[in-house]
Amino acid sequence: MYLGRIVSIGMTPEGKAVAMYRVSSRSFPNREATKKGDIVSIMPREGFENDLKKSPYIAYNCVRLAGEYGVVSNGSQTDPIAEKIAMGLAPRDALTLVLLAMDYEKDDFNTPRIVAVVKQNSGEAYLGIVRKDAVIVRSFDLKPSDAYYISTYEKDTPQDENHDATFDAANAEEACTYIIKKGVFADFELPVTSAAIIANGTSFDIATETV
Repeated sequence: MYLGRIVSIGMTPEGKAVAMYRVSSRSFPNREATKKGDIVSIMPREGFENDLKKSPYIAYNCVRLAGEYGVVSNGSQTDPIAEKIAMGLAPRDALTLVLLAMDYEKDDFNTPRIVAVVKQNSGEAYLGIVRKDAVIVRSFDLKPSDAYYISTYEKDTPQDENHDATFDAANAEEACTYIIKKGVFADFELPVTSAAIIANGTSFDIATETV
């Protein structure tokens, strides 16, 4: 099954909050996640820079930290959501406000914008989406070995059914691998690159992986 881009919230068996992002792509597979400090960006791979002329939506920051919260998303909404949370706005309100203001991507597919937010040392987490026909933001109370996800296609509603009850990753690198090829994610087609953050007690460790 092809889901397009995927964001996921989870908790390790040891109780660490995790947020993950995966690019799956048919149209622009030549991309990679690049980490610089505490920001991860999705960019064309070397030699494919001209892809930026074909779509303004294929390059963006997909990971930002905001104090005790971490934000991952599939587009330029990452930055304003993280900035509003850092300024003190509640995550639910930040997601709703920014998704409503920015709307879905105006490409050939009306691609939804999707977002995941997790909190340090807590089970508090959120998934949000703006589609052509809806804006939905939902909170979750994560438990160990839980993971919930939402995607741009097919699985495009934050609900209990989009669930992996056997999530297991000891660190950010393993979380990157997990969303590419393990658990429920193993059945989803055309992975390209991934990024993940995992709570470390005071902030978040960050990793990336490219297929």
